[in-house]
Amino acid sequence: QVQLVESGGGLVQAGDSLRLSCTASGRTFGNYVMAWLRQAPGKEREFVAAVAWNPPTTAYADSVNARFTISRPYDKNTVLLQMNDLKPDDTAVYYCAARYSVVVGGGAYPYWGQGTQVTVSL
Repeated sequence: QVQLVESGGGLVQAGDSLRLSCTASGRTFGNYVMAWLRQAPGKEREFVAAVAWNPPTTAYADSVNARFTISRPYDKNTVLLQMNDLKPDDTAVYYCAARYSVVVGGGAYPYWGQGTQVTVSL
């Protein structure tokens, strides 16, 4: 059974940094793209960033490009999201997700974590 577990959310001030972590279990995720998506109150869930394992290609939403960095630095089953210069608009529940592919672009994500709250105050 596939499980994705996120950690690292919290309450920070604008301009601060935060790092989210997601650990997957149930299989080896070498042939999976792992991603972060988020959902703010009253808004639809939106893509944030994705990373493949080999090659380690990445993709980012325009709204977070140059501020957020997605990586899988430890092993195939762990994905990090380093978030710098956070803004109040980044406030959302952040979800870890995975899908069977080696290409970061496009595709639906069948596997999801439970989400972690990130709140950015002024």
